[in-house]
Amino acid sequence: MIITTGNILLIGSILLIVSIVLSKAGYRFGVPTLLVFLIAGMLFGSDGLGLQFHDASEAQFIGVIALSIILFSGGLDTRFSDIKPILSPGITLSTLGVVLTTLFSGLFIYWLSGFGWINITLPLTTSLLLAATMSSTDSASVFNILRSQRMSLKHNLRPMLELESGSNDPMAYMLTLVLIQVIGTGDVTAGDVISMLLIQFAVGGVAGFLLGKASTWLINKLSLHNTSLYPIVALGLVFFVYSITDVCHGNGFLAVYIAGIVVGNSRLCFKREISTFLDGVTWLLQIVLFLILGLLVNPREMMSIAGAGALIGIFMIIIARPLSVFICLLPFRKIHLSSRLFISWVGLRGAAPILFATYPIIANVEGANIIFNVVFFVTILSLIVQGTTLSTMARWLKVSEPQPETPDHFGIEIPEELDTALNAIDVTADMLVDGVTLKEIKLPKGTLVMLIRRGQEYIVPNGSVQLIVGDRLLLLSQEVKPREKIKI
Repeated sequence: MIITTGNILLIGSILLIVSIVLSKAGYRFGVPTLLVFLIAGMLFGSDGLGLQFHDASEAQFIGVIALSIILFSGGLDTRFSDIKPILSPGITLSTLGVVLTTLFSGLFIYWLSGFGWINITLPLTTSLLLAATMSSTDSASVFNILRSQRMSLKHNLRPMLELESGSNDPMAYMLTLVLIQVIGTGDVTAGDVISMLLIQFAVGGVAGFLLGKASTWLINKLSLHNTSLYPIVALGLVFFVYSITDVCHGNGFLAVYIAGIVVGNSRLCFKREISTFLDGVTWLLQIVLFLILGLLVNPREMMSIAGAGALIGIFMIIIARPLSVFICLLPFRKIHLSSRLFISWVGLRGAAPILFATYPIIANVEGANIIFNVVFFVTILSLIVQGTTLSTMARWLKVSEPQPETPDHFGIEIPEELDTALNAIDVTADMLVDGVTLKEIKLPKGTLVMLIRRGQEYIVPNGSVQLIVGDRLLLLSQEVKPREKIKI
């Protein structure tokens, strides 16, 4: 096929549409969306329909952009009030847990390399590097599955897993870079490694907090003629936070995640528009990233290490991850055994490990192709084994409960700076005892009816409107505390 702009757009559009259609079917059956996109990329790749893509540098560039926005968007949706009670165990899992997973898995890979029937032979440092690239978890796939099954989790498990998944990618990224440097130079001491990690964490954390505050101030102070430009400003700030932190030798991924949390928990003009825009961009970039990573892999090469990949994947699922989780949570005695077991099972691998596996390729590390193929195989294995059984495991361990229905706000949002809240209630027979008109029913003080929905009809309210049982009222309330329910 002749490479033209039209052909590129044609192939790209087909890839995008086919992937989304397949993901809808996968979503219904509890298959992680990420797995569908990866497989779609592989089907269109060199061993499938023949689409050639082998540039790890381009894949890495797109991955850095995608991961930055994904982490910022995840931080933007994280309520500090939710993660505050589980801050300590969550951070422990995302830091010490990553280090322990790398150590246990790396030693196992090195031990496995000593057997002649295994198609991989890696020295200790390269074995640890391979383990480091796979040491982070993927939150998007986890909660995609749980939400498709309409389940929620007890014991603050959801915010803990969201915090761990959102903040452990930076730790895995740092370990990957440090180990690449160790392999490349050979004279890095333990003190140098600890120093690099501390600098990356300190600079990334401080930069994320300060730049998050500065971003909030800037957005609130701008008086743009077009409100559609505010999300564009936020997008530019994401890239600025990552790049300026990276220039200062800090961890850019950690910085954008913390900046997202700071911005998301502050009063922000046009927060809904910004969040909606970034959510759409996040989905687009995830699809593009997963497809490109699927195109990048050569399935024939990957199958040559299938035996070793299966053993490594099983070890990480049933030994390395659970052992790391139980060690990390030893000081937190209030966490139930069932919760610890479920957290152990949620060691789902995602796009980040595959992205990190491109760094050894670009750095020309010996055995880099083996690392990439093993990481890809283990990621697919993890998505199949753990991703398709998360909801079942949650029920077995009795840590799930039916997902409560969210209030219907008629698709209307109000600026949070107004100190008001929306709520929706259904009209019951008891409410109409004193009269059937709107002015005759009793509502809490300071509450106004904004809109009435009767079946598919919407009615603008006034005092003489006659209500019937089953009408749904959209209420605007003043000075209502977060999540406080209005009682009628």
